[in-house]
Amino acid sequence: MDLQLRGKVALVTAASKGLGKATARQFAREGAKVVICARSELVDKAAAEITSETGAEILSLRADVTSQADIERVINATVEKFGGLDILVTNAGGPPAGTFDDIDLATWETSVNLNLLSTVRLVKYALPHLRQSTAPAILTITSTSTKQPVQNLVLSNSIRLAVIGLTKTLSQELGSDKIRVNSILPGWTYTERVEELINAQISKSGETKEAEIAKINAKVPLGRMGTPEEFANVAVFLSSPAASFVNGVMLQVDGGMIQGTF
Repeated sequence: MDLQLRGKVALVTAASKGLGKATARQFAREGAKVVICARSELVDKAAAEITSETGAEILSLRADVTSQADIERVINATVEKFGGLDILVTNAGGPPAGTFDDIDLATWETSVNLNLLSTVRLVKYALPHLRQSTAPAILTITSTSTKQPVQNLVLSNSIRLAVIGLTKTLSQELGSDKIRVNSILPGWTYTERVEELINAQISKSGETKEAEIAKINAKVPLGRMGTPEEFANVAVFLSSPAASFVNGVMLQVDGGMIQGTF
């Protein structure tokens, strides 16, 4: 299938590794012009790797999505480099693991800024440019924790639901601008972030890493965690003109782990 992405401009945040990097790589493979940003210098390494693999021109920028100035700078640099913006993929690192008693109020505020307000800021600054696109799309990356809370992840369970509410609302409000707004809900996907969560769980359970991974795999009907590439394939399709009548969808990519019908 031709995803009709050749020449389209896609911005993927928090793309130095994990799901963001895999998504940026897949956009590049489909012929899109790709901008990636992250706080770490690893973003430049990621851009070089993607260019080497795909031959695509990648613009990499050091930026913190909790900073309004950084977000404005990234959007402006994207438009200056490639002449516009067609696709925005909002992504950010996950908040710390922990129960309600574990998390102090300062961490709540920091996590809201990271996972909710970063999305608000990105959409605010991107909208004028998306409105000029012939195939505009916004994709928020959230989590299956919005459908089924995950043990020891009170922050993610709570804050990502707000991003879902924002996503659904924007899909209604921006429909008249022909801007599609969807969310993708990854389940257990083996990334650096999941390594962190597994280690956090080990510190509480005292189990081995292998035992914790086996517990996760047992929850998934397919019997394993997903790969970043499997996630990216779905994310890029959902953002592409090939999915032109898909709007306001919260799509699980979880191997069938969430058991609810809706």
